[in-house]
Amino acid sequence: MKGEAYISGIGISEVGVRLTRSAMGLTMDAIKEAVADAGLTLAQIDGVSTYPGKMQQFLGFSPIGVDEVIEACGLNTRWHTGAAESTAQLGAIADAAAAVRSGMARHVICFRTVYEAAALSRPDEYPPLERRKDVTGNSQWVSPFGAFSAACWTAQFAMRHMKRYGMTREQLAQVAINDHRNAALNPRAIVKEPLTMDTYMSARLISTPFCLYDCDRFTDASTVVIVSAGDALDEVTATPIRIAASAGSVERYSWDQAEWASAYPTGRALWENTDYTAKDLDTIQLYDGFAFQPITWLEGLGICEIGEGHKFIEGGSRIALDGELPMNTGGGQLGWGRLHGFGYAYESVVQLRGQGGARQIKGDPKLAVATSGGGPMAAALLLARD
Repeated sequence: MKGEAYISGIGISEVGVRLTRSAMGLTMDAIKEAVADAGLTLAQIDGVSTYPGKMQQFLGFSPIGVDEVIEACGLNTRWHTGAAESTAQLGAIADAAAAVRSGMARHVICFRTVYEAAALSRPDEYPPLERRKDVTGNSQWVSPFGAFSAACWTAQFAMRHMKRYGMTREQLAQVAINDHRNAALNPRAIVKEPLTMDTYMSARLISTPFCLYDCDRFTDASTVVIVSAGDALDEVTATPIRIAASAGSVERYSWDQAEWASAYPTGRALWENTDYTAKDLDTIQLYDGFAFQPITWLEGLGICEIGEGHKFIEGGSRIALDGELPMNTGGGQLGWGRLHGFGYAYESVVQLRGQGGARQIKGDPKLAVATSGGGPMAAALLLARD
């Protein structure tokens, strides 16, 4: 449909830890798979979008830039973008959707490549971040307080839910348990075995209340989705998934930041751009760099009331594959791997197309939400199979 944007193709590389295949090799694997999935050729691609762009000072985090993809693929682009100054990871897909709706491009490769595990194992090729005596930018608000890692400040939000709303670690555990159970059904996931409550509760703490299983781990992988214009779907052979709405927000990084993480304003804003409501959702793919973040998204999206997220997932039955609202069906970042946001868009398309195999949810799913971030920055996509 003219004026609309669709995800027409998806691809993902091998997902692993300390892989020897190069970051560009992984990226090209995912691009080729996505292009083939859409039934397109590289000659038809005229746009590229990524987050956060190549970061020379932190190559493991983001080793590949837009220009390198354009060169490697031999593309002639009319539009491209890639920068960290964005709402969050999935903002790159929202940007591409805006580009095709406006006629600036017809088919856009959107990619996110991570190489953190491999980079740590090869410091000569991928130098670690240099320690500085001074701090600048966003780090000036967190590093002096020993909170350089997102685990530190995310844990503070989680502790508030424990103190104010009565969340327990057993309730929090359901996110990791659900992720591991679903990942065990996903042949491309890192985790191969389910997680028990006893194993979870006996794991070492990282930043209270988070234990080892509440935190994603460095992963090497590339994930790609192709965003196509509605009036270009005659060139596509796969089932297109419409980007029905998107939203994003960025809060201040300073220590007197807003009381609520950005998942809350972003979740509310998503519904302002569509006639759908949270009750229409068939599956939810919620960012889980840390296990508490899906709880904030459940509340921010209005799936449950603020302060009720931990109760919504208690026992795990509601969010299970056969539950009323299956969550992170591919295993999320705690089970599949740290795909840094793009995995949720990928998995949403898999489920809406009915291609999930052993992890496919029941019924005829037509609407999914995919989110990324949720702390000081957040982005969300509402994806529909019309």
